[in-house]
Amino acid sequence: MELEGLKTKLRNEVDARRQELVQLSLKIHDNPELSFEEKRASSWLIDFLGSNGFRVRSTVAGLPTAFQATYGQGSPRIALLAEYDALPQIGHGCGHNIIAASAVGAGVASKLAIDQLGGTIVVLGTPGEEGFGGKIDMVEAGVFEEIDVAMMVHPNTRNMVTTEMLACTSLEVEFIGKPAHAAAQPYKGVNALEALILAFNSVNSLRQHIKAEARIHGIITDGGQVPNIVPAHSAAKFLIRALDKLYLDELKEKVLNCFKGASLATGAKLEYNWGERSYSPMKNNVTLAELFGENLQSLGRHVEAFDPRFGFGSTDMGNVSQVVPSVHPSVAIAAPEVVIHTPEFAQAAASEAGHEGLLDAAKAMAATVVDILDKPETLHKIKQEFYSSHD
Repeated sequence: MELEGLKTKLRNEVDARRQELVQLSLKIHDNPELSFEEKRASSWLIDFLGSNGFRVRSTVAGLPTAFQATYGQGSPRIALLAEYDALPQIGHGCGHNIIAASAVGAGVASKLAIDQLGGTIVVLGTPGEEGFGGKIDMVEAGVFEEIDVAMMVHPNTRNMVTTEMLACTSLEVEFIGKPAHAAAQPYKGVNALEALILAFNSVNSLRQHIKAEARIHGIITDGGQVPNIVPAHSAAKFLIRALDKLYLDELKEKVLNCFKGASLATGAKLEYNWGERSYSPMKNNVTLAELFGENLQSLGRHVEAFDPRFGFGSTDMGNVSQVVPSVHPSVAIAAPEVVIHTPEFAQAAASEAGHEGLLDAAKAMAATVVDILDKPETLHKIKQEFYSSHD
């Protein structure tokens, strides 16, 4: 009863802060900032945590819009991760405003548990998730070396406690051809656009023969300037994803061969660059996920098992999960037919359902903090699972 009583206090604390948490979420939502440009969002989050008794350090891991806010001292050290970058043109079509507000809400509520049970709560501001991997920089800088457990909650269209996240890397390609008049002397040109189209078709053929969970997708960023000149330059960006890094490496070679073959066939010179950062697959800590799931269900939400038909994504939280026991659950804020990364989902992230998802995410994370702090054997079990399955 003492444990449940403390959880109730934390839930009540989140409810008491409903208005300021919702306002914070909406302010971030209404002022979308792209990856590594989140100056206002990080400033608002830092101000909120600082005014609520957290010791805040900005510019973490060399990232100006990253921060670390700490309350308490000693072990265990539990990290709650905030994301707050937006998508180009769509804004918060991924609902990162909710991730940010729920993290700081859970952090402030968890102070009550820290005061009673000891330990440390750390709210980490992690910028640049959308394609740039800010958490990867933070992992490499050692930010997570003293963290025992890491949690964050993502808004979605289902309530799930484990999610399959794919390893992911990026590829940028260019073809260098030779210009010529497309009507008078086309035979004097080398068509860079045709090389790129040929490569796209080769990738499409490759898709028939890759594992079902793998993904290859790209866009043309330059296809020429005018139709009466043979394009002397073309460019594209691709993402390649797989369930594990081993198959990702195999897939990278096959994809690159599609471009090399197009270069050989057309005579256009190929130049390419692999992304400096690769997203790791998500290593779900089931023990931690089950604790979160029980706390989420106590709020009246039905938790679903992951369904591959629901789709896969990638996140730099996967990189965090490789170095510290982690969980990346989701809370439903929209109907299943709404697609994430769309204007419709951006609207949901500012809706009443979005606000409820924010509050429930904060409550469930705060209650899970209580579970970890209350019994040392709980943390031992979480770590035992992590290290027993560690590659």
